[in-house]
Amino acid sequence: MIKEITDPAEKQAIARNVLEALTDWFGIEESREDYISHSADWTFLAAKDDHNVVGFLCLKETGKATVELAVMGVLKDYHRRGIGRQLVEKAKEIARAQGYEFMQVKTVKMGVYDDYDKTNHFYISCGFKELEVFPLLWDEWNPCQVYVMSLNR
Repeated sequence: MIKEITDPAEKQAIARNVLEALTDWFGIEESREDYISHSADWTFLAAKDDHNVVGFLCLKETGKATVELAVMGVLKDYHRRGIGRQLVEKAKEIARAQGYEFMQVKTVKMGVYDDYDKTNHFYISCGFKELEVFPLLWDEWNPCQVYVMSLNR
């Protein structure tokens, strides 16, 4: 079940619980803490399995017509069960309802790290298209791949 969370403290608690369990992707403490801190202000979706939160997704506005999938995480034991796709589909529905025309997401360029290649394939399978790579946006070891999708049906 996907549920929108509005309480800032609950958002941060969920983000902390999930991101701290996903150090393969969120191993840099400063970045992880930044996501947790900002999650309080973003549109926040949580995925629940019975009573436990097993994943989440945050959206933030990056332009008048564009929203960014700012951060997303699903606990490893729940990978490949369709939870991430359900989160993205609900995020698209909410973004459309809020009047956005495009959604973007940033990740590490394909071919740099195996774990991020899985992430890239996931985003592509959800309908995102490659827009551009910014080789030094983050640092030389993590070239930033930007994907976008139209939210128009």
